[in-house]
Amino acid sequence: MRAKAAPAAQPRLPVALQKRLADTGLPPGSFGVHAVDVDNGSTLLSMNASEPFVMASTAKIVTSLAALDLLGPNYRWRTRAYVRGLLADGHLYGDLILVGGGDVLLSTEELLAWFASMQAKGLQHVHGRILLDRAAFRLGADDFVGTPEPAPNRPHHIRPNALTLDAGVIRVAVQTARGGLAQVHVNPPLQGVQVLNSVATHGGCNAFATYRLPRGGDGEMAQLQIRGNWSSSCGTREIAFAPLPVEELMSRAVGQLWRDAGGHLSGEVCDDDDARRDTTLPSERPGQPLQLWSVHGSPSLAQWIHGMNKVSDNVAARHLMLSMAPGFPRRPATMDGAQARVRTWLQSQGLQAGDLALDNGSGLSRAEKARPWALVHLLRRAWSSSHAQTFIDSLPVSGVDGTLMHRLGGPGVRGRAHLKTGTLLDARALAGYVHARNGRWYAVSTLVNHPEAALGTPALDAIIDWIAAR
Repeated sequence: MRAKAAPAAQPRLPVALQKRLADTGLPPGSFGVHAVDVDNGSTLLSMNASEPFVMASTAKIVTSLAALDLLGPNYRWRTRAYVRGLLADGHLYGDLILVGGGDVLLSTEELLAWFASMQAKGLQHVHGRILLDRAAFRLGADDFVGTPEPAPNRPHHIRPNALTLDAGVIRVAVQTARGGLAQVHVNPPLQGVQVLNSVATHGGCNAFATYRLPRGGDGEMAQLQIRGNWSSSCGTREIAFAPLPVEELMSRAVGQLWRDAGGHLSGEVCDDDDARRDTTLPSERPGQPLQLWSVHGSPSLAQWIHGMNKVSDNVAARHLMLSMAPGFPRRPATMDGAQARVRTWLQSQGLQAGDLALDNGSGLSRAEKARPWALVHLLRRAWSSSHAQTFIDSLPVSGVDGTLMHRLGGPGVRGRAHLKTGTLLDARALAGYVHARNGRWYAVSTLVNHPEAALGTPALDAIIDWIAAR
């Protein structure tokens, strides 16, 4: 399917929808709309469809479709364990090296089980160190210019890291309890960190975490302070925080989990200082043979994008983008390499420079822009691809699940729209497919870019309602 010429600039919206847009108080130029019949390509709605708009998290549509084509739905990320040194009778006289492969879905439970399997295989005692190798992603400060800084209360801003656990966040389960304090359970367990609970059992449902490193006193531990209020009506909830740097979280968790699995460690857990640049394989050293000991595989890419798109997981999208860099995972991934490969893929889809651009693949960057008609063009191509059902199934369903669970749930549209949502302070978006009452399916992209973009959300929903009611 070749890209059609850009739609005419004149609005093609029914009067009722033009009024809904006007009622928001936002200027007409802040809205972009395009919807076509997926089968015959006839245009149903169009407004400012040739103007570039910040996509917000609808950028994950592009990342997903490119990855399905370039990597395939069965692609998996591998975390590898190497032993360097002499291994005999369960004792390793050397280092255990964990080499990250970009698996952002590696969880505490999976790592604990993987460590137990390594020990059952014959590696119980590490008389050296456990080294954490993050060389698979080669990123610099310039790669993060367009994205927000991570913050403890914004885990969705965590940056990519080739070797991470639980997506780099701490999850705190908070539960109402009798007495003055709620119960808290921290995951993953962190070696050398004292958990201080001061969550009171009154005053609402909110909790937050702060982290303090030791100040150098003898025997002083790092502290994770959980504060807040948790009344009896709150029940049990899990809250995600990012108070530690990803590297420190991983090193503290790995040491604890190795011991929890039944293993022994004489040395420390630390980052591998191997400065290689042309391969992701750890190097051998004189007198210290290198052996691949175990491999842990992630869920398939199909499962990955399902979870990513349903909840709009930013760090998963950023890892997915990097994984499309040329030569990965044999060679370290760079952002420049990933961007170049995606640009080539976009050209293969019939789009030109300026029609659509990805930065980090998540939608966090305002450099990720698209003309509404171009996004719809990709959606229509995807509809007839071999990966269509995998992709469609990954999108939130109106009024049913994901980021649309509590949205578009009216009787005329509930269950009829499969849409990726997008939210930034100055952008709102919906893009995907709508199954109208007339039996036709429509590919649609609706966006609003404005400092008060939130005011446009009801108008975007009204557009989807109108399409579903046809």
